[in-house]
Amino acid sequence: MDFLQALFLGLLQGLTEFLPISSSAHLILVPAFFDWVDQGVAFDLAVHMGTLLAVVLYFRNDVFSIARDGLISIGQRRVIGQGALALYLVIGTIPAGLAGLALLDLIDNELRAVEIIFATTLIFGLLLGIADWMPKRQRTMDTLNWKDAVLVGVAQALALVPGTSRSGVTITAGLFLGMSRETASRFSFLLAIPIIVLASAVKLLEVATSEISVDWSAFLVGGVTSFLIAITAIHFFLKWLNKVGMWPYVIYRIVLAGAIYALLM
Repeated sequence: MDFLQALFLGLLQGLTEFLPISSSAHLILVPAFFDWVDQGVAFDLAVHMGTLLAVVLYFRNDVFSIARDGLISIGQRRVIGQGALALYLVIGTIPAGLAGLALLDLIDNELRAVEIIFATTLIFGLLLGIADWMPKRQRTMDTLNWKDAVLVGVAQALALVPGTSRSGVTITAGLFLGMSRETASRFSFLLAIPIIVLASAVKLLEVATSEISVDWSAFLVGGVTSFLIAITAIHFFLKWLNKVGMWPYVIYRIVLAGAIYALLM
């Protein structure tokens, strides 16, 4: 992998991980379009670590409060502060964690087909648009309950299929449940932390237990680039959320699906 390829893929991962347009689809489609060799597990680990650091740093105050209150709540056996939100994040992570363990080979081999990415890009893009049109989306973070966590968690499990978009499908689920755009997006981003930790741990284990050679220069370029772009993407996505809504991303997904059909199918 040369410097420009590592830089471009790191930029792509950082930009698409937290926007509702599917990072996995872009990381599969772009190398296929340019006829690049697969970037490998080590590089995937680097860009995932970059985006993990970005979301943790951006929401550092929330992360600290949620972790602290969650531990205190466990110790005192009652809900303290944001202890309930800590529980909901755990609940919301379980479906994707179980699905990932059970279907890992299927996801890595059978579900990376261009036809599947075309369908998920289009279908889940349209669902995001419908959800954003729905009225009475006013629920705030303090109205969330364990049922919301389960439903959004099940939606997150669907994002294991490339093209679905983890942030897109979880925000869509939140909007359908009556959450405001800010609440749905914030819960989605916080929910990204444990699932990216799990995904990174799996990739780290794979790298550590295999004879995969690590291209440390590509690892560093991809990781740093994905971090810088991801933290910028999160900031501007939340800043512009009420001004632009979800429809720019819906339109992008429709156009992307059209391009996939025309160029790769």
